[in-house]
Amino acid sequence: MGIKAHTHTIIVVSDTICPWCFIGKRKLEAALQIVADRGFDFDVEWRPYQLNPDMPDKGMDRREYRAAKFGSIATSDEMDARVKEAGVEFGIDFHFDRIARTPNTLASHVLIADARRAGGTSLQSQVVELLFQAYFTEGRDIGRSEVLQEIAFAAGFVHGPSVSAELWELVEQEAESARRSGVRAVPTFLLDDHLLFAGAQPVQAIALALLRATERRDPSQMAAAR
Repeated sequence: MGIKAHTHTIIVVSDTICPWCFIGKRKLEAALQIVADRGFDFDVEWRPYQLNPDMPDKGMDRREYRAAKFGSIATSDEMDARVKEAGVEFGIDFHFDRIARTPNTLASHVLIADARRAGGTSLQSQVVELLFQAYFTEGRDIGRSEVLQEIAFAAGFVHGPSVSAELWELVEQEAESARRSGVRAVPTFLLDDHLLFAGAQPVQAIALALLRATERRDPSQMAAAR
């Protein structure tokens, strides 16, 4: 075990209905274990992005939406099959057949921001995990307020009508800021607000990117951990 280095913050820009973001979360966790064994400590903060910012508030029938977006149900099903296969390696049991609707994800991002307010980045990551599981393995509609309240309860805090208008505005601003900054694909990973890479990269590649970026920012601590 190396000397514990300064804690850096990894920012993950993601959407709660992006299956590659779920896989990317698993890959990041595996990479963080690799770098932790070398004495490096990272916080992980989740920031919002909406793949479908114009989605109606109540969402849409998923099959209809996907057929319109990708040209056919067959193409959508093929894409789902590839994602399902990719998830197996990381312990994710995707059940796209259980998903009836594609939701508007803004409210789920407000829940994630509320979790950060209530318990910091650790609780936030727990809620992100619960949202992914609810949508991708249980087929729950994470655009519905009662579902979001149940997820918050499972994580150990209260989320509901008392959430401030300011928090909604903050989430909308963060999502818009990501779009203005050039984010076009999720997950996108940043270290201390500097772009690392986009997409669910291989675990070793993530670990190497973290180590190299840390070395550029703090070469003395990198040398101490060797």
